[in-house]
Parts: sequence; C-alpha cells; structure tokens
Amino acid sequence: MTVRNLDRLFKPASIALIGATRKPNTIGAVVARNLFNAGFDGPIMPVTGERAVEGVLTYKSVDDLPVTPDLAVICTPAATVPATVDALGKRGTKAAIVISSGFSKEQTQTLREAAKPHLMRVLGPNSLGIMVPGRGLNASFGHVTPKKGDVALVAQSSMVVTSIADWATARGIGFSHLISMGDKADVDFGDLLDYLAGDANVRAILLYIESISDARKFMSAARSAARQKPVIVIKSGRTDEALEASTSHTGALAVSDAVYDAAFRRAGILRVSGLDELFDAVGTLGTGSPITGDRLAILTNGGGMGVMATDSLILSGGRLAQFAPETMDALEKALGAGSARNPLRIGGDAPPKRYADALNALMADPNNDAVLVLNCPTAVTDGLAAAQAVVDTMIANKTRKHPVLTSWLGDNTAAEARKLFAANRVPTYDTPSHAVRAFLHLVEYRRNQELLMETPPSVPEDFQPDGITVRKIISRAIAEKRDWLSEYEAKRVLAAYGVPVVDTRRADTPEEAAHCAEMIGGPLALKILSPDITHKSDVGGVALHLTEPAEVKAEAEAMLARVREAVPDARIEGFTVQEMAVRADAYELIVGMTENELFGPVLLFGEGGIGVEVVEDYALALPPLNMKLATELMGRTRIWRQLQGYRSRAAVDLEAVALTLNKISQLIVDFPEVAELDVNPLLADAEGVLALDARIKVGVPALPGAKRLAIRPYPKGLEDRITIKDGRQFLVRPILPEDEPLVHHMVANQTQEDLRLRFFAPLKRLSHQAAARLTQMDYDREMGLVAVGPDPETGDTIMYGVVRITADPDNLRAEYAVMVRSDMKGQGLGYQLMNKILDYARSRGIKEVYGEVLRENTSMLGMCRALGFIRKENLDEPGVVEVRIELGGGLAAE
Repeated sequence: MTVRNLDRLFKPASIALIGATRKPNTIGAVVARNLFNAGFDGPIMPVTGERAVEGVLTYKSVDDLPVTPDLAVICTPAATVPATVDALGKRGTKAAIVISSGFSKEQTQTLREAAKPHLMRVLGPNSLGIMVPGRGLNASFGHVTPKKGDVALVAQSSMVVTSIADWATARGIGFSHLISMGDKADVDFGDLLDYLAGDANVRAILLYIESISDARKFMSAARSAARQKPVIVIKSGRTDEALEASTSHTGALAVSDAVYDAAFRRAGILRVSGLDELFDAVGTLGTGSPITGDRLAILTNGGGMGVMATDSLILSGGRLAQFAPETMDALEKALGAGSARNPLRIGGDAPPKRYADALNALMADPNNDAVLVLNCPTAVTDGLAAAQAVVDTMIANKTRKHPVLTSWLGDNTAAEARKLFAANRVPTYDTPSHAVRAFLHLVEYRRNQELLMETPPSVPEDFQPDGITVRKIISRAIAEKRDWLSEYEAKRVLAAYGVPVVDTRRADTPEEAAHCAEMIGGPLALKILSPDITHKSDVGGVALHLTEPAEVKAEAEAMLARVREAVPDARIEGFTVQEMAVRADAYELIVGMTENELFGPVLLFGEGGIGVEVVEDYALALPPLNMKLATELMGRTRIWRQLQGYRSRAAVDLEAVALTLNKISQLIVDFPEVAELDVNPLLADAEGVLALDARIKVGVPALPGAKRLAIRPYPKGLEDRITIKDGRQFLVRPILPEDEPLVHHMVANQTQEDLRLRFFAPLKRLSHQAAARLTQMDYDREMGLVAVGPDPETGDTIMYGVVRITADPDNLRAEYAVMVRSDMKGQGLGYQLMNKILDYARSRGIKEVYGEVLRENTSMLGMCRALGFIRKENLDEPGVVEVRIELGGGLAAE
C-alpha cells in the first residue's frame, strides 16, 4: 500500500502533455482540449512536433520543458512510453497518466521498471485519465466535464467512467474525482482507496471492479477506508465461469463471484448491481442515518402502494415492524380505531397534519428501525404540503434515531416534493421498491460494518490443537505424492483439532473389516478406501446399517467386486469401518474450504448431505474466523432458521457448530498445505456436532504460512513474557477484538490526570466506538501489544498496559500511543512495551516512529528521551511536543 506522490497525480501544480496534437478526432487532441478548458490554474506544457496546440506554444521534448512538471499525461504510442517516463523521472516528475494503449505484458513491465527508480507513480496504461472538478483538472479524453461534488469514482473500464459521468451529469450529480485505472501497471485499488479515504473532500467512494490483483492489499485498504466513509462497489462478471473444476463439493460450490461477495462483506463495503442502485446507495448512506436492525415501518396514503412496498421488503429479506403498544395507542388516538397496523394507511385524503401525527408516533416507536413514507398523488391532497410536513416533523425530532426514507409517486406532481427532500437531505426515491432497496442497503451496510474489523486469535482459547499429529499425516501424504488424505487420515486431522468424529477404523481386507466391526459394535457403515474415488456412493462404495461382523465381511467382498467393475482402474487400498451415528433429529451440514486463486482460502458452510450441490444452500467467508464471524456466516444460509428449532424439534447446539467452523478455520491458518477440505455430512443437533465423512486435499503451498490469506491473522509469534521491577510477570501479546472489556476496565482504573495526559482532554470513560477502534485491528498495517496478567484480588485476567503503532500506507512512518495503569507507574512496564513495539516496527521496515506528547507530561518525555527519541517543538500547538525516533537508517528519499 502506498499513497506516495499521489498528491502529484491529483493536485499537480504543473502538467506536461506528451503527444498533444491538433489533429481532429484523436486522443491527443481531445485530452489537450479538456486540459486547457477545464479551468486548471497552473502551466500546461504540450510536448509535440507541432508548433502550437490549443493556442499554446509547444516543446519538442521533455528536456526542453522550462519547468519540471508534477504530472505528465502521455498519449504517444506504447513503444515510446517507457523511455519518456524515464526522461520525465530524471527531470523529477513524480506522476504520470499513461493514456496510450496496446501494451504487451513485457512493455507494461518495462514501463513499471522505468518509473520505479524515480518513485514515479503511473496510472494506466490504457487509462481514460482522471477528472478532479474541484481543481479544474480534466486530464482525460472523456466527452463531458462532470460537475463538482463529493463522491469519488474509481473504475478499471474507461467506458464505464464516461458512461457514469454522462449519466450523472444529466442528473446533476457531481464528483470529487473520476479515475480510470486502466491496466494497473502501478496505481491500483488499494492505493486509491487509501488516498481517497484520507481526502476530507470525499464523502463516499464508488468502485467499479473487474478484477483485483492483490487481495491482501485491497482488503487492508478497503477495511481502512470503509471505517471512515461509505465505500460502494459494482463488481462486473457476476455470472463468470466458476473456479476450475474441483473434486470436492466445496470446490464446485465456491464460484468466484460468491467469493467476491464474501470479501466485500468482510471489508465492510456495500455491493450493488447497477448505476441507479449505486447512486441511491450513495444518497442513503451519505445521510449518516444510523440503523440497528431490519424492521421497517411503512406509512402510506395509498393501500396498494403499501402492499407493494411490503412485498418488496419481505421478498428481499427484510421485516415489517410490529408496533409497540404505546405506538398503537398514539396512532389510534390520532387516526381512529383500527388504524394501527403496518403498513400504516392514513387515507387517500390525508392532510399534512395526519402525515405529521403518524410520523411522530412511528419515529418514537422502539420496535422499528426505520420509517418509509409513501405518497400517491390525488386530486384532493397537496403532495408538496405533505412533504413539508414530513420535513418539519423530522426537524422537530432530530434527537430520534430512526432513519426516514420517502417515495413520492408520480412525475410532475412529485418533482417539487423531491427537490424539497433533497434540499433537506431526506433520502427520496421514485418508487416504493427502490426505497425498500435503499432501506436494505442500510441494513446490509450496518451488518458489514459490524464485521469490518473482526480478527480472531490464532489459537482460540477453547481448544488446544494437536499440530504434531497433523504435521505427520500431511507430511507423509506429500512425501508419498498423494493429493488426498484417506478418509481415515482426514478424520484423524479433524480429531486433532477438536472436531468430534465417528469412530473410524481402517481395514485392508474383508476379514480385517469384520474384525473392526467386532471391535466397534453395530450398527456400522462400511466404505471403500481409494484415493481415486471421490464420491463413493456413486460406485456402490458405501453400505450402511450393518450389524454383524459376518455381514460386514460379506458386504466388503461384494463391494470390492462392484467397485472394481464400476471403476476398474481405481486403486483400492481397503475399507473404512465406522460406527453408524443414530441421531434422528440431527441436521446434515457441510463445512468446507477451497483455495481461491485471488483471495486464497475460502470457507463454506451450508446444508449438507448427498444433495448438497442440488440444494445450493451455502455461504462463504474468508478466514480467519471467530465466534461472531462464524455465527454471521451460518446466519446467511436458509437452513439457519431451522437450526434454531421449531415446533417439537429442539434447537441445534449453535455454539458447537460455530466452534467447529473456528477450529477448521484455525486448521487452514496453521497448515497452508491444506488445499481443499470437505466435512460432509456434519451432523448437528442439541447434543453437539459429529463429522461422519471428511476429505482433505494437500500439497506444497504456493505461498508460505499466513501470506496466502487475504486477511492477516493474529500474529501469535509476537507473544512473549516480561518481568517488571517488582518481580511480577505479564504476558505481552497482540491485542484482540475480545479485549474491549479489558480496555474499559483499565481506563476505569486510571486517574483523571493520567487520562488527561494520555487523551489531551478530561475523560471519564471510553465510548464503545473508541474502545472498539483500539481493539479491532488490521494487523497488516497496525499493531497493538497488551500486557495482561491476573488481578491480585479476583484472579481474573486484566490489562495492565497497552502500546500501539499505526503505520502510514507507505509503511514508512508510524504513530505510537502507549498507556499503563496508574498504579503501575515506576515499574518499567511502559518502557518495555515501547521497546517491543519499536522492535516490531523495525521488523516491518518502518523508518520512523513518532508521537505527540503534552509538554507537562514529563514522565512520558523522560521515557522517550531514554529510548532515543528526538524532541521537536510544535509551533502550531505550544502545549504539545512532537517526539520521533528514526529506525534503520532514516526515511526513504521522496
């Protein structure tokens, strides 16, 4: 991730246009016209063989330019571009837009290598260019100059940028940036997300994605950006081909587009499917209206429209709110007996006051999460007056939290009402179904935000896996050049990670199978054991409900004959004999994992059994998981509602299912050799879970360890123990999302003076949002270390100190913050924590760590001095001192 020199791309002081021309209908001419006529107030220097372009004298070459341009826009043939970039780089130019197309892979690499020594940023090649209306910058060959706004658009496709610009301009929608990425030789989605997230003039970020080249970089940048402002994406290719044909159920189900869905959800961004939905979502999310659930109250003057909105809501997965008793009383009093039902119909003759009274009651109702107000035009009512009543009611109820969405039906009759809503930042939509869709955008966005920063521990505390056993099994299979573990081996792997499995034994012959049956006791299942047979039941390789050893022996002999006839070339290694699990009310589930070419391991959960590929009830997630993420994954399947119990059927032990997902997630994190996995069926009932069958594919991983994961897992290697001056020992480890209660407890045990010195202002307690921000961490760009140990009075684990650094996207500089409990002062705990975080910063290649300290915080300044920090006075804030320390040779040259 890097935003280095992107200011030169989007905020240049001077521009060179390489390949400018007056020839009509050429890219060089269109770019020149756009550049010179958009209002840019710096020098624009055409480089071309022609005498003048757009009335401006030109220059023969880069060397002839009178000043070094911040930005170069290049429109010359592909073969000439690398040399031009090198010449510009030698002059000191730090950014280039390569509009030229026709680059081969080799030419693109040559372009990248030409820019790299000069730290020059390159957008393109094959880019439409960029438009920054607020700066009068139109360095593109687009056909329209968009209006100024606060929404940024980033797209790979040039034609998507021109289409959206055209579509939006006709509707009066403005932009802060329009960026065509082209072929991403250098600048990519991760870079632009980081840059735009930090731009105060950008309210929301829109992405049009065809493909992502670096999954971890994208996920890290997207999660960071989505914490700060809405990020909304259109991903093309929803019906593209699936992953390469796979021999497991999971591999067959986990199609590439569904993996993108899982990634976007985990990143906290919202996916939409079309342009109107894209800009509706911007308008809805941009109001900042908070939402806590999926219950919608509908207020309408037309019964039919209320029914239509209800249908849209239910069919899309939302819920109608059930009015609270006090709300029903208020509505009965205001509207008359029998009126208080959802959707709330207030009559075709409803005057403005009836709208106001009804909306007042619904906004106060704790049983709904948002209100949708509908209006159908009639000859006896004034739609604009009704809209004014809605606006006035919302203004009068600013303290109430429910979002209000509106849909005024009609065309000319609704135009003024829509303008009124827009002027007061009230979301409004042309149809009820679009309004419902917008409400569900809020619901989905809230859910994604809740999942945004969940990063689980490397080894959940609930179990201790037997990694040695798993390592032996996998290493043996790889050494023997076997792709698949046997069912017996796969179940041993699961058992080593605490997943309950049926008693399964291996037999080489029918006689041994009979002996295994005698040892286990019936009822039994007998299965063929072959590395060449994936779906055993398809070839007669499964027999169930066997009871006697003799029956097992006879069935094994018959099975051997059937399988050899059906698959004569298959290698037969014997049989597995396992107990039949008799659990009448158990559900058959599937838990799986497959390797996605871009995002790495992907986990799958859904309804299992032999019809899993027909039922197609499954959901995907990126590892690593924790209990919350696992439960959310389960909740995205149809079978989820059944698992919670109904009628006489008891609820499943959902915690056991979620823990199984966590255990398998941890197996994937710990062993990159696991390339594919199926547990199908996984029986689940009120007593827990039991794995009946399992398949695991192994191999030498393309990337080592956690590097193959799109989200960096908990770095367990940073765990250590320290001893302070009084002899007490503490565990120092990376901070976890689950540490939020420990943070609150620690803050509660600070003196007010220490809190003021740490947070620069009086503080009684941390808000949930502030504590979550401290604990929910992206380990790829931040790190927090905590010192934890037992409470001397209760024995409970508590937090005694915390230190963190947050690196810039270039990984060059990082800001630190440290706090220890007030009763730990003078014990050297803060000093040891700072040393550990500085060591970590060095290991990440960070060049400088800095922080701001109140001048009166003499103890912190003294510790910084002892650690080697340099003090620098802050002229802008006289009471604040900046301290910094260089690590490993200082900052890289710009």
